Amino acid sequence: MKLNWVALAVFVVLFVMVTVLGFVAARWRRGDLDLIDEWGLAGRRLGTVITWFLLGGDLYTAYTFVAVPALVFGAGAIGFFALPYTIIVYPFVFVVFPRLWSVAHEHGYVTSSDFVLGRFGSRPLALAVACTGIVATMPYIALQLVGIQVVLAGMGIQGGGLVGDLPLIIAFVILAAFTYTSGLRAPAVIAVVKDLLIYATVLVAVIVIPLKLGGYGRIFAAIPASKLILAPPAAGSTGSYSAYATLALGSAFALFLYPHSITGVLSASSRRAIMRNSALLPAYTFLLGLIALLGYMAIAAGVGGASDFAPLFKQYGPNFAVPALFLHMFPAWFVGFGFAAIAIGALVPASIMSIATANLFTRNIYKPYIRPDCDKVEETRTAKLASLVVKFGALAFILFLPQKYAIQLQLLGGVWIIQTLPAVVFGLYTRWFHRHALLVGWAVGIAVGTAMAASVGFSSSIVPIHFAGLTIPCYAALSSLIVNLAVAAVATLLFDAVHVSQGRDETVPVDYQSTVR
Repeated sequence: MKLNWVALAVFVVLFVMVTVLGFVAARWRRGDLDLIDEWGLAGRRLGTVITWFLLGGDLYTAYTFVAVPALVFGAGAIGFFALPYTIIVYPFVFVVFPRLWSVAHEHGYVTSSDFVLGRFGSRPLALAVACTGIVATMPYIALQLVGIQVVLAGMGIQGGGLVGDLPLIIAFVILAAFTYTSGLRAPAVIAVVKDLLIYATVLVAVIVIPLKLGGYGRIFAAIPASKLILAPPAAGSTGSYSAYATLALGSAFALFLYPHSITGVLSASSRRAIMRNSALLPAYTFLLGLIALLGYMAIAAGVGGASDFAPLFKQYGPNFAVPALFLHMFPAWFVGFGFAAIAIGALVPASIMSIATANLFTRNIYKPYIRPDCDKVEETRTAKLASLVVKFGALAFILFLPQKYAIQLQLLGGVWIIQTLPAVVFGLYTRWFHRHALLVGWAVGIAVGTAMAASVGFSSSIVPIHFAGLTIPCYAALSSLIVNLAVAAVATLLFDAVHVSQGRDETVPVDYQSTVR
């Protein structure tokens, strides 16, 4: 494709604007950025509104903007699983995560591993939770780059070698710089701009594109029947019905266990802010539904068969559906606006993810195992450096390895991170599970979930389970979690029977209801 100078100019202007905001954010609600609470959690002072934008920017990423309509474009109705899962997750957050906020503020916990160590007194279990969070998040950061790559290609910036990759490298150098300087304040401020851009882009798209295509009736009439509804299951199988349901349920349980989600929660100024956000965040589900419809609009517009886009569809597959739709339907200046919204939508979550994984490394690996005597300034400096390593590790992942590896690992990310649920979520309510049993259950869950994904060649996270003559396609994260819980429960009974120490719990019941530090 030829270079689209108008779109590129609008894109660059908006990108420069958020870059400036990222550096200025260091002065917003000033704090000592040599302390990890200030750098990594924005001083734990973000109110309801900013937390709403931060969590929205954290959870609804550029890859969401690209991948959800791409799944609808390529596979049809199964792509709408993202809607019930984001409906299920917020009542879960409302009930569970104010407790985590309270105990974290009471004891100064920065990560979920800090809580697990304090609750169960088990360094190996805390290390397992930390390593799982880091490994599950790394490919997630890399996939944010896919969103930027796709829109850059849509504006004609592509090709091999350094020249083709240079714009992507520049974008991540800028991200690294303002994250290092401003910490979590940078994505918190930029998230406001990012969300306003995305809301404006989507609202214009769902009004203008249907008008140009003759209305929603004609759009849906153009969609093959097989893509409008889930395929009826064959005899002896639950088919796509169980795949859809388990994807929604398993994804809901996994989402807020990711380090970047927990970082967003712990940065809030009060448990009430978390509860309010649980009620307000479903507004993004409405937005997500509109974004998913873009996949159907791309089918109706026939962009998949356009010869101009054939090379990019060959390179990026269905992920190019939304950029192709915008290029086909809008003037160049609005294409630049929309593409900037997607790219900025990559910077915000990538920044939070790198901060969250850096916090995990510093607090739960570097400090306890490498430098136990490090002071608070060294701790924060190490976290800042670790955030750079994480970002450029993700960049190298995209530049030097085939994209499919990042996607395959991201599929495994949900399978892996959900194995921390018994220690983190159940730990907020009970210590019935033995600390060693939780570690054994985690290990078995990781092994079983990975083996399930390997059994289908890491091409999908849906794995058929055969039981009593019935084939049940199931999200590997949910089925492996059930195995994890069963093993942990049995192992708890065994460890208790031989009177193995439960470890020291530094928390008390009132900590989980505390409203102030």
